[in-house]
Amino acid sequence: MKIALIAHDRKKDDLIQFVIAYLPILTENSLYATGTTGQRIIDETGLSVHKFRSGPLGGDQQIGSMIAQDEMDMVIFFRDPLTAQPHEPDVTALIRLCDVYNIPLATNMGTAEVLLKGLKEGFVDWRLIRERRG
Repeated sequence: MKIALIAHDRKKDDLIQFVIAYLPILTENSLYATGTTGQRIIDETGLSVHKFRSGPLGGDQQIGSMIAQDEMDMVIFFRDPLTAQPHEPDVTALIRLCDVYNIPLATNMGTAEVLLKGLKEGFVDWRLIRERRG
C-alpha cells in the first residue's frame, strides 16, 4: 500500500515514535511524506520514504494530487489542533479529498493505530476499498 505520513511541527516527535513502534508494518509498504517529516523519518528510522515539499510549500497538495489520481491508499496526518497553521486551506483540502475518494485518514495516534493494526491483521480487504473507489 501507499501510505502518506504528515505531521505538523509540534506533532513530528509523536509521529516518529509512532513510526518506530509500527516499523514492521510500515516497512512492508510504500511511504510518502511531506519534506521535513519525511527527512526526519529517514534519519531516525532508516526507512525509504518518497519526500514531497514541506506542507506550507505545497507538499499537502502534492499528496492530494496522488489521492485524486487514485495513487494513495492511506493518510496518517498528525495535526496540531491547538496551533493555527498558515496553510490551513491546504490541510482542509487534503482532508476533503480523503473524504471524496474514500481514503482512510488518521489525524491522531489512536486512529492511526487502529488503521495499521487493521492492515496488519487483515481486518479490512483493502483491494475491495480500491475497487469501490474505481
